[in-house]
Amino acid sequence: MTPKEVLAMCRENDVKAVDFRFMDFPGLWQHFTIPVNHLSEDTFEDGLGFDGSSIRGWQAINESDMLVVPQPDTAFIDPFTQLPTLVLICNIQDPITREDYSRDPRNVCRKTANYLKSTGIADTCFIGPEAEFFVFDDVRFDQRAEHGFYHIDSVEGEWNRGRVENPNLGYKLRHKEGYFPVPPADSLMDLRNEMMQTMIECGLNVEAQHHEVSTAGQCEIDMRFNEMVRMADDLLIYKYVIKNVAKRNNRTVTFMPKPVFGDNGSGMHTHFSFWKDNEPLFAGNGYAGLSETALHAIGGLLKHAPAVLAFTNPTTNSYKRLVPGYEAPVNLAYSQRNRSASCRIPMYSPSPKAKRVEFRCPDPTCNPYLAFAAITMAAIDGIQNKIDPGQPLDKDIYDLPPEEAASVPKTPGSLDDALDALAADHEFLLRGDVFTKDVIETWIEYKRKNEADAIRLRPHPYEFCLYYDI
Repeated sequence: MTPKEVLAMCRENDVKAVDFRFMDFPGLWQHFTIPVNHLSEDTFEDGLGFDGSSIRGWQAINESDMLVVPQPDTAFIDPFTQLPTLVLICNIQDPITREDYSRDPRNVCRKTANYLKSTGIADTCFIGPEAEFFVFDDVRFDQRAEHGFYHIDSVEGEWNRGRVENPNLGYKLRHKEGYFPVPPADSLMDLRNEMMQTMIECGLNVEAQHHEVSTAGQCEIDMRFNEMVRMADDLLIYKYVIKNVAKRNNRTVTFMPKPVFGDNGSGMHTHFSFWKDNEPLFAGNGYAGLSETALHAIGGLLKHAPAVLAFTNPTTNSYKRLVPGYEAPVNLAYSQRNRSASCRIPMYSPSPKAKRVEFRCPDPTCNPYLAFAAITMAAIDGIQNKIDPGQPLDKDIYDLPPEEAASVPKTPGSLDDALDALAADHEFLLRGDVFTKDVIETWIEYKRKNEADAIRLRPHPYEFCLYYDI
């Protein structure tokens, strides 16, 4: 879509306002809005100014002026605003040099796509994330000097079997039995359909929706794969739609990986493949129908996974899901069909075009631009350096003898550990000026100070259960 076509779209839909959106450094969508009569073809070239010092992880107060530059091919009509509103996703630039901003996550992802082309390995990386989420009926939480708590609730929750609901109809999902039961046990069918249809109206290519394994409203809606930058854009629209459809139905959604103790957490299994000249590069005659290129890509991802997880699993809560001994993909191994390996090769289809690698570690708290970029850069490094992924692990990893299990590398055990890994291993991310030093250093500093240290300094409610009477 061209700027002229965007303006025509505004006229055809009687648009009154234009919303400019961009991603902050940690991973929240930001926006501001102008009257539609202030949008012109020149806006797409000149951009609009804003205060970059007020965005997390960005500019200092003495160099705060920044530009948002709207991208016409991202336009869609907002389905939630009362006033007809057009949304445009933006790139961020320095107003003096007009250079793309190094800490704009979308810029990092764009540079990754360009770097992949420059290597001659491939011209496209397709990404297909499977973001899971919880729908709750009520949530309360607080943390102060003298108290800290959270309370979540869902009409589906197993813990509500004995609650007086006038009437309690009894259709509660047992822990770990939420995968695919029909209504009335699945109470969220209509809500997910509404989410799915709204996504389609926003231009997303939705493939399926279903209830997930956990009790208390765990769900998944799957989109068809797309080119990596566009897929990151789509994932932001996906989260925006899900949260707002839930809100207008008096529900609330969280993408936290582990909001419910004792049941499955929410991951974002991420499928990826490289293509060149419209031909898939991951199909071949090797293990699980993979090419040598694909095996080397896996080798790179497994080698750099601890550092990659600083971007794909970027919260302290991420490591409540990645816990050894459960169904989480904490073992850095690869396998066909085996969902207990961190890299799985799906075997649903014999078509070479369907051949891909599924990285099962990521979760939906990630900034998708940075997460997809880190995965791709690790895979590129594996291909360039012909990194051997070792032997596949087709056994049930959780039934391995202790000595054999101990030889399988594991994911980091905490956000701190992942940040340590990133500090020690990030040269592969700097190639092609994709991730810059200031991006790596700012990410580590921000995450340590605002998240890892913030959690470490506060008493945990369960510590009172364990230690109060000692």
